Amino acid sequence: MEEVQTKKLAVIGGGAAGFFGAVQTRILSKGRISVQLYEKSPNVLSKVKISGGGRCNVTHSCFDPEELSKRYPRGEKELKRAFEIFQPKDTIRFFESRGVKLKAESDGRMFPVTDNSETIIDCLLEEAKKSGVKIRTKISILGIYKNEDPNGKRFRIQTEEGEEYFDFVLIASGSSRKVWGWLENMGHTIESPVPSLFTFEISDPLLDGFQGLTVSDVEIIFKNSKLKQRGPVLFTHWGLSGPAVLKLSAWAARELFDSDYKAELLVDWVPDLSRQELREIFLEKKKDSPSKKPGSRSEFGLPSRFWERVWEKSCGLDKRWSEISSKELHQAEEILKRTVLKVSGKGVFKDEFVTCGGVRRKEVDFSKMESRLHPGLYFAGEVLDIDGITGGFNFQNAWTTSFIAAKALATT
Repeated sequence: MEEVQTKKLAVIGGGAAGFFGAVQTRILSKGRISVQLYEKSPNVLSKVKISGGGRCNVTHSCFDPEELSKRYPRGEKELKRAFEIFQPKDTIRFFESRGVKLKAESDGRMFPVTDNSETIIDCLLEEAKKSGVKIRTKISILGIYKNEDPNGKRFRIQTEEGEEYFDFVLIASGSSRKVWGWLENMGHTIESPVPSLFTFEISDPLLDGFQGLTVSDVEIIFKNSKLKQRGPVLFTHWGLSGPAVLKLSAWAARELFDSDYKAELLVDWVPDLSRQELREIFLEKKKDSPSKKPGSRSEFGLPSRFWERVWEKSCGLDKRWSEISSKELHQAEEILKRTVLKVSGKGVFKDEFVTCGGVRRKEVDFSKMESRLHPGLYFAGEVLDIDGITGGFNFQNAWTTSFIAAKALATT
């Protein structure tokens, strides 16, 4: 019986997508494909280590593929189908079957019960070792090329140490401009990379001195735009952050980049109330509590210091309800329902660096994660023009796309 020659896969990138793809290829191919993983830095899984403040936000407890796909400003359509193949339930199953139990927090984010990213790293390293993935760190790759020899392997990888040849290549290099350059040389289109998931730099007297305070339910929208989000907002030294701001930054990533991060933000601090309802509440206060000062007791769940500021700006803190004019009531309404803030730039969100942009999605067959231009070339993770909002969605994109690539490789 003729011996079957083992086929070779090169994985470019030692992050979540690269490791998961490498391990799953070895498992699903039952060892028929040898896997060599390249990482340019000395350490693998470095982003996993720092994610979630060192706790690693592995995934999110949203188990409906359609609903889950809506968390991706870019890639919703493609990922909806992809999540029908591999979704958060499968991620949980993978880690728990290897002794790593995950827990869901009240906002749906999922972490290892140890609250330590090293738990996830140790699991992936152990799986790579058990399955026989060869890991090569501190390797500088100079280029990836199609191999012109029709009888040889499809791809040639040029490193500082020489040339190596492979049947398949899985690109899981994240937001690497160098790798995108190689892919452009091979004919792929790269959607220009711009930052996603960032905070807003805003200098406004209304916000001064409130750093650390949170307003739990706020609606924010860019002026002359349909882009809006609702949720908690956090006051910072430099402006605003929090889930609503981060989500809006992701959906508006390209528009904000094009405007050099200059924009007007409209803020509704009491989105559950209409202007009419707010006015009726104020008029009732004037009638029922004429001797009380409006700034003395916070309403609508707003922080007391912020509530004071609203009335300080509207009519001063010394006036009683009975003394407040209709014009001053209108000013308070305007602040609460339509604060206009000038965004002057972007800040960073902790250690979560997410980029919008990458390999054009139309050039990839998402049922296999294979290049439509070059058979045998696969993609996973943030190298693609896909990005999710904060909450474990970017890691789930990594697990899903790398699994689909591995599954396709195992059946070649």
